[in-house]
Amino acid sequence: MQKRRHFFKSVAGISLATMLPGSLAGRSVQGLPVETPILPKRLKPGDTLGLIAPGYAISEEILEETKATLSEMGFNTHNTPGILGRHGYFSNTDAIRVKDLNSMFADPEIAGIICVRGGYGCTRILENINYDQIRRHPKVLLGFSDITALLNGIHQRTGLITFHGPVGSTLEDTYSISQLQQLVIKASENLEIRNAILEDHLPEEPEYERYTITKGKASGKLVGGSLTLVNALMGTPYEIDFTDKIVCLEDVEEAPYRIDRMLTQLLSGPTFKKAAGIMFGVCAGCNSSTNPNSFTLKEVVLDRIKPVGIPAVYGMSFGHVKQNFSFPIGLSATLDCDKKTLQLHGKAVV
Repeated sequence: MQKRRHFFKSVAGISLATMLPGSLAGRSVQGLPVETPILPKRLKPGDTLGLIAPGYAISEEILEETKATLSEMGFNTHNTPGILGRHGYFSNTDAIRVKDLNSMFADPEIAGIICVRGGYGCTRILENINYDQIRRHPKVLLGFSDITALLNGIHQRTGLITFHGPVGSTLEDTYSISQLQQLVIKASENLEIRNAILEDHLPEEPEYERYTITKGKASGKLVGGSLTLVNALMGTPYEIDFTDKIVCLEDVEEAPYRIDRMLTQLLSGPTFKKAAGIMFGVCAGCNSSTNPNSFTLKEVVLDRIKPVGIPAVYGMSFGHVKQNFSFPIGLSATLDCDKKTLQLHGKAVV
């Protein structure tokens, strides 16, 4: 905790100039995909961040812990009462959850938006998002897991660069925070993302092994996130076109046969085999099975991905793990599968 506080003090001391949002050249009619990227404005200490829970319900304790973490990083926070509404397993009704999201983009006092947690629910609100408003008011949007649906759906419909990274309740590791700081606060140009140094016990868990599936480098725009959510978007208006993209995938607590099934579905789709490269994070808890004859996670990944013949790597530091680097959905990058690094092209914010 002491190490974290020292880090937060160093972040709070950063002084950065406020700059204007990126070009709005990617305008289109509501709901149609756009190609021109829109970069959100960088964040700076003192900014107010909007907190939302677009999926599962959260406790007041988790909300307060998130506020405390962001306060230590130098940010103010704002949330509506709807974040604690609880509607079955959701944080609130679909209508209120999407209203919270839309209102955070519309509010000029909100500099960026942090999802407090993931959990199912984001696919239910995609059709009611005000994409035109997001295009007019581009902001940093951060989250992962079920938030994958929002990150990719919003980027498709607006061109806004979104950020796959820790949710508020998991933003506590210094590696994760430091890399996020480089990305959205310091606005580092051509940032090279390197994996975290694993804790001693982690290499003993097969899910944390880092290995090259197919050698080589791949360049293209970053897409993806949770394998389950990428799969859930198949056959919908928000299905991802993987052509010439670097596809990022991770998951949690899914048996090897389920990973097999989801990868097989992607491979059967029209564009997955046309991807430029594939970057797996850590599929935490996905190596266990009640079936004694089960393949291992690694056997499934190699069996499904290696025959595709495109550069691919497993075990990068992102996903449902403590050390979770952030990456910008929609930004161009180069993946080096031999060195296991990700080189971003240009800046992700302005």
